Amino acid sequence: MKTTCIVTLFWPLSMLLLSDKSQTSKTEVKCNFTEKKYSLIPADINNNVTILDLSYNQITLNIIDTKVLQMYFLLTELYLTENNIIILPNNSFSNLSNLEILNICGNSINVIQQDAFVGLKKLKQLHLCQNQILQLDPDIFVPLNNLKLLNLQGNLISYFDEPQLLHLELIILDGNPWNCTCSLFNLQNWLNTSNVILENENTTMCNYPNTLKCYSIKTVPFTAECHRKFTSPEFEVFYNFQSINNSHGPSNNSTINSEHEPRGKTWTFLVGVIITVLLTSFLIFIAIKCPIWYNLLLSYNHYRLEEHEAETFEDGTSGNSSSLSQIPETNSEDTTVIFEQLHSFAVEDDGFIEDKYIDTHELREEN
Repeated sequence: MKTTCIVTLFWPLSMLLLSDKSQTSKTEVKCNFTEKKYSLIPADINNNVTILDLSYNQITLNIIDTKVLQMYFLLTELYLTENNIIILPNNSFSNLSNLEILNICGNSINVIQQDAFVGLKKLKQLHLCQNQILQLDPDIFVPLNNLKLLNLQGNLISYFDEPQLLHLELIILDGNPWNCTCSLFNLQNWLNTSNVILENENTTMCNYPNTLKCYSIKTVPFTAECHRKFTSPEFEVFYNFQSINNSHGPSNNSTINSEHEPRGKTWTFLVGVIITVLLTSFLIFIAIKCPIWYNLLLSYNHYRLEEHEAETFEDGTSGNSSSLSQIPETNSEDTTVIFEQLHSFAVEDDGFIEDKYIDTHELREEN
């Protein structure tokens, strides 16, 4: 009786487990087409395929290929390694909403369009290693809400800003020619403040400048100018800790900082030159087209020194005994005659103001 009860109790459970196994075996459909020399993705594959391996072919992922891929909407894993893909166009995998692993390593990809990964809401692993990617816009990863692994190993990337990936756990960046200038500061900040693990950290080294080749991109010291431009409040604690560690680092830190001092902004000098040239041209144009301005400045006429002014000057100099001894006496009539003679030789309007004081003694000797 006991045995029958036990059997009746565990029989539904055993049937449930068997049904789950049979269901998983039915849903997981693998198709391997490696080394078939395919230039196009075959369209006669079982539509229920979940794991598709098309590695080591000659597929370019053109418009025809992207349309064929739309039929395999149950795919969870897609392998396109070692093909002839150069460009990842927009909406390449837009209908593959169940895809979790996408491996496109070993191609010649140099362009990834902005919406190339749209529709991959469940993607967890993205492998773009061993390609020819020069630069990446971090916004192209925004549709990948569940991405946990990003592999960019062995490309030509020298600069990469922090990606907006909230669930990322692992990133692979080694094998790239990293330029460890201020442009890499945000990436280092993100690597040190987030929970993302940088795989092969010890081999993810700076390639430029030469003085920083011994540093990992996660620990490379940046200049004070970089910190002033990019430092955020949450990074202050890490920066202070790193500055203490770097004080015990290599002795050529002063050389590094001197080499990375900010250069002068040439655009400010260019703007200054342009403004100066424009102002100078404008002043010259005003001077040529509007002569009334400088005519007013040069419109001062000479005038005769009146008799009472001459007497005033004589009276004013009478108080100085030293001057009296040197200047002989002259009457106002002689002074008037001398002024008339001088005024006859002068130009009526020469642009200069005539001095009111004239040494009459010297003029009389010359005449």
